[in-house]
Amino acid sequence: MRSLPAKRRSFQFSHWSFMFAEIAVWSFVVLAVTGAVLMVFYDPGMSQVTYDGSYGPLRGLLVSRAFDSTMHLSLEVRGGLLIRQVHHWAALVFVAAVVAQLLRLFLTGAFRRPRTGQWLIWVTLLALGMAAGETGNALPDDLLSGGSLWLIKSVAQSVPVVGTWALSLLFGPDFPGDRVIPVMYGGHLLVAVVMAALLIARELLVRRHGHSRFVVSLPARRSARPAMALATIGMLIILGFGFQIAPIWLYGPATPTQISAGSVPDWYMGFLDGALRIMPGWELAIGDYTLSLAVIVPTLVIPGLFFTVLAAYPTAERFLAARRARRDAQGRPKTTARMARETPAHDLLDRPRETPVKTAVAVAGVTFYGLLWAAAANDQFAHQFHLTVDAVTIFFRFAVVVGPVIAFVVTRWICLALQQEDRHVAEHGVETGIIVRSPDGGFHERQAPAITAGR
Repeated sequence: MRSLPAKRRSFQFSHWSFMFAEIAVWSFVVLAVTGAVLMVFYDPGMSQVTYDGSYGPLRGLLVSRAFDSTMHLSLEVRGGLLIRQVHHWAALVFVAAVVAQLLRLFLTGAFRRPRTGQWLIWVTLLALGMAAGETGNALPDDLLSGGSLWLIKSVAQSVPVVGTWALSLLFGPDFPGDRVIPVMYGGHLLVAVVMAALLIARELLVRRHGHSRFVVSLPARRSARPAMALATIGMLIILGFGFQIAPIWLYGPATPTQISAGSVPDWYMGFLDGALRIMPGWELAIGDYTLSLAVIVPTLVIPGLFFTVLAAYPTAERFLAARRARRDAQGRPKTTARMARETPAHDLLDRPRETPVKTAVAVAGVTFYGLLWAAAANDQFAHQFHLTVDAVTIFFRFAVVVGPVIAFVVTRWICLALQQEDRHVAEHGVETGIIVRSPDGGFHERQAPAITAGR
């Protein structure tokens, strides 16, 4: 069977969940364009200069060239603040769209062959998006980004053997030194180039393999890409114009001995903050080295396991499915030809209710992430509900273990109940609300033939 022409394999908006990938793509386009403009005015130097800009409360202070150029860009370049804020909002929306896209791919089984490569690209884009956000947040060299540098320094120091070398590579002999902002700037640009290459590769894979689809879906709308581009770009401009973000003039320049009050990371890094807050202060001594598990586990082990599981899941599922498919219901081995005939179509997507275990795993993972994210506000919970911080911390320590298990059980039960309801509708039809009288005088509701609606 001949493959479809390339123009028919481009983006087709046949289901609302397909918009997440487009939002991510166009958010990155906005990031690239605004980032190129910011590069013209930004100076990544860390040498000290006297601020003599238009913002009076900071005039006369010694600041870095990075902070001075960011202040000049924000308050004195026409449209500079809008571009900065659009760039920041685009970064937040990009990561959110990538997360939503990964959830869609996971819940519908769109990560299976031949689209495993696209799944791996999105997983990598999530990690790179988080790295780009952290390196970008450090560039203004304000008091908020200075707090992030303290966290990076602590994480690097907790890594045995190579931690000291990584610390000297980032900061030089002293903290914060005069090297970290140029290093972050170079890393930020490098990550952006890699992300652009991955998005191009993903587009080529989509054109090669085509889009997946549900059994029943809306007619494809090939003109949806321009509409999605306009909607995404327009919304990001509205956010940048109407909602203030990263007002560095209120924070002031970075100072190693100070941190801004109420400092919080971007939303996608909140789970790391929560994990740090609820992790017990455990240490492990191995020879002459002391491992600070209170730092290593939340910042390195948990993210490492998370991305490893995401990347390896398609292979693990394919391996388990192959083992189950080798034998029939009577336990007899199947022939290769029979297994090939029973292989489902790669283009058809799962309904989440049809794969209760996989759906329950996804909900359990989201619950685990959400609880860690909420734990980042343990002090706020304690203040608002008049509790002690220790009590709230202990609650979250148990919740991150018990919560995902409860979410798994409840979600699986809901999926099985929905499957039972689908079988009931298929056997008896759909209720119409029309009451008819039978010849023997009885009354019953007229049933319409079942249609696979929602597929």
